[in-house]
Amino acid sequence: MTFTSTDPNMLNDWLTVGPVPSLQGCSQAAPRTTRLLGATVALWADASGTPQARLGDASGAALRVEAHYGYLWVCPSGQPVRPLFTLPEYAEPARRLVDCAGFGVAVSPLRIVENFLDMAHFPYVHTNYFGTTADTEVAEYRVNIDDNTGEIWANECRFPQPKASAAASGGVMAAYRYRVMQPCTAMLYKTCVHRADELDGICLFVQPVDDEHAIGHVLLLYFEDELSDAEMISFQHMIFAQDKPILENHVIKRLPLDMKLETPTRADAMSVTYRRWLKNRGQTFGVLPPAESSRP
Repeated sequence: MTFTSTDPNMLNDWLTVGPVPSLQGCSQAAPRTTRLLGATVALWADASGTPQARLGDASGAALRVEAHYGYLWVCPSGQPVRPLFTLPEYAEPARRLVDCAGFGVAVSPLRIVENFLDMAHFPYVHTNYFGTTADTEVAEYRVNIDDNTGEIWANECRFPQPKASAAASGGVMAAYRYRVMQPCTAMLYKTCVHRADELDGICLFVQPVDDEHAIGHVLLLYFEDELSDAEMISFQHMIFAQDKPILENHVIKRLPLDMKLETPTRADAMSVTYRRWLKNRGQTFGVLPPAESSRP
């Protein structure tokens, strides 16, 4: 058994395969199995608690795996071209760290990331939570690619929201910052309803099962002293459940990088930058092949 993708953007980077606690009770004889890039991966912790991974099953080829930010990360080739992204907020003692579990979605992993970056869908998909159909305009914002890290950043994003989070008791003009660290990982910083001088964080770590299937893992980095973990998780599940049918009803399951196939608008600045960023990297996994993009 081997990985079905030959894309170095996937093979030579760190890909999540789920939260660290999922290894509890697993052993080499009875590992947890999951799917990554079209292959089965076996996972367990050794006697010292160090995560282990093999391709296929516990007797297959060993894979390089590390634990960071509460999640397991595998480099399929074993030769990562860069270290895993930094997440300083994870170490801030005042933040609550809440794993919201994985959401399976039958669409390209890249579609999930792009949807995460899209503010224009707030009023229509998350009505009365992240927007209303009476106020649909996406205000102009700035997008750039960091010269040092190669990450995409979107700043000065804002949107009027009736219920910006599970803890919100009234409407706010929510401020956002977006960050794309890898093709399958992104996060946003959002107005904290409890602390006007702070931003809550939401990480989206997408596990690329294959070109048209993925698991979206959500990690909350919140300043929250009142709600239980269950209440915070429930809210995120409700929001993701609203996104899931929209994502799965895409006629084109893979992400087209040809802008002529899906015409962008001014509100799509993040999507345009993300697609160009992927194209410049030579991304082939999870994207619509050029031959199919050019079909009439």
